[in-house]
Amino acid sequence: MAEFDWNALKSFLAVARMGRLTAAAARLGADHTTVARRVDALELALGAKLFWRSPTGYSLTAHGERLLSTAEAMESLALKARGEVGEAGLHVSGAVRIGAPEGFGSYFLARRMANLGRLHPDLEVQLVAMPATFSLSKREADLAITLRCPPKGRLVARKLTDYRLRLYGAHAYLDEHEPIVRRADLTGHRFIGYIEDLLYAEELDYLEALGGKIEVGLKSSNLIAQLQATLAGAGLCILPDFIGAAEPSLVPVLSEEVSLTRAFWLVTHPDLAGLARVQAVSAFVVEAVKQARDLFLGK
Repeated sequence: MAEFDWNALKSFLAVARMGRLTAAAARLGADHTTVARRVDALELALGAKLFWRSPTGYSLTAHGERLLSTAEAMESLALKARGEVGEAGLHVSGAVRIGAPEGFGSYFLARRMANLGRLHPDLEVQLVAMPATFSLSKREADLAITLRCPPKGRLVARKLTDYRLRLYGAHAYLDEHEPIVRRADLTGHRFIGYIEDLLYAEELDYLEALGGKIEVGLKSSNLIAQLQATLAGAGLCILPDFIGAAEPSLVPVLSEEVSLTRAFWLVTHPDLAGLARVQAVSAFVVEAVKQARDLFLGK
């Protein structure tokens, strides 16, 4: 047991969460051969096989499943010690990964990252803006912006803001097609929306709100792609006001009749919530959203 160390346990956790050596090594900032060596050494020290190895990746054995809960408990204690002692009185530094929907991450948050950098120049922010659900327990993100409050459990969540969505069209599209003055006029127009079987959250299923016979001629799993297509005059699209209203070439259509409200939540794991760098980024996001409240609510 002399070779059983924390670095080996961190490598075990990374491989268990990522399922592949290369991905685990990238998360740890180490070489994949080093990670493999540490996992092999841990198995030797424990006298147990922890992973089933295959061409598609690593999966936990029964021994590995039992070790996982203990390893996560040890990780929690290490993070708690760092938050309570190691970072006390120190300036903010280190890496924080933010997982966010692509609209909020790319269109709102990315534009404000320079301000965060000026506040904390030694902070490394990893902004993962994509249409996906992030697992905080697997450390896919340190902070996540979600479209719903997570179910009761260990996660720490706070509501950031409600936000409004409306139907938008480009001037070029509207000038070339029949005028829209009532819901019935939507029939025959071309729409842009999500690919139904690729929706990662039911809150993104907007088109039912339009009613009637809707022809979705262009579908994309990415909101920014939908925005670009709308700007190009490819059709009408339901967009958040913090995106649509900021584009001079877009016009809200049936503004009062077609209006939806959704919400953004800020979620983190309790083991990370006490870290100075996580607290600093959380506070920045909360304040940035607060300052832009009217933008989100379409006022």
